[in-house]
Amino acid sequence: MQIAAAMNYELSTMNFHYLSPMDLLVPLELPPYPFKITDNKGQLTLFDVIRKKNVVLTPEEWVRQHFVQYLILQKKYPKSLIKLEGGHKLHGQTKRSDIIVYNPAGEKILLVECKAPSVPIDQHVFDQVARYNMVYKACLIAVTNGLQHYFCRVNFDNSSYRFVEELPGYGEI
Repeated sequence: MQIAAAMNYELSTMNFHYLSPMDLLVPLELPPYPFKITDNKGQLTLFDVIRKKNVVLTPEEWVRQHFVQYLILQKKYPKSLIKLEGGHKLHGQTKRSDIIVYNPAGEKILLVECKAPSVPIDQHVFDQVARYNMVYKACLIAVTNGLQHYFCRVNFDNSSYRFVEELPGYGEI
């Protein structure tokens, strides 16, 4: 994240106030986790335990990393069965899904779409994840911006879905 993007200009006093990049990482409606965050000349990176490398810390990545930890620590999804930013083809275009979780047989069981906290979860976001799931055919869908979370069970036999209040744990699928 560029420092210039984090600048807040106050017209009333004509002074520049700089926010540190860390100030832009808002608290989420997910448990806090002890992430390894590094500041490399004004650009924050976070160690991703799934991809086993540092990734640039954007607001969407902040949400993705929290949700991954939520899946692993609270919902007991095995780390080895989680894939981040998987590519797929949809109508001839390459798309990227945020989080895919597999079962031991290699079947996709959960598709998660993450948005930055500033992005409202609206019909457009639900349509996006539904299009992605036409390819993946996961029985569970989650949509989150870190502040709001929605979970659906998908029934492909009768082409229906139903919202559920809480994401099932790995052992409950």
